[in-house]
Amino acid sequence: MAILRICGVTAITGHRSKTSVYNAVQAGLLTKPVAIGLRSVGWPDYEVEAVTAARVAGQPDEAIRALVAKLHAQRAERFEALTQTVAHV
Repeated sequence: MAILRICGVTAITGHRSKTSVYNAVQAGLLTKPVAIGLRSVGWPDYEVEAVTAARVAGQPDEAIRALVAKLHAQRAERFEALTQTVAHV
């Protein structure tokens, strides 16, 4: 997994500006960024690719919002699975 900074997200999604990326996040059409430092954020590459694939496939905004909600839920599941794996070691 890689973390994409804003320039990577705009390159993959086709958004023309940082503002349009954040507008998509606010509209529920792109996952929320994750903190990667005190003043920096990024997006998991697989989430950006999943949303872009849905857009390319012609999915309506409602379907993309549902995908974004599912991706957010998977973040928590991945963390839980990781912490359980570490606890067993």
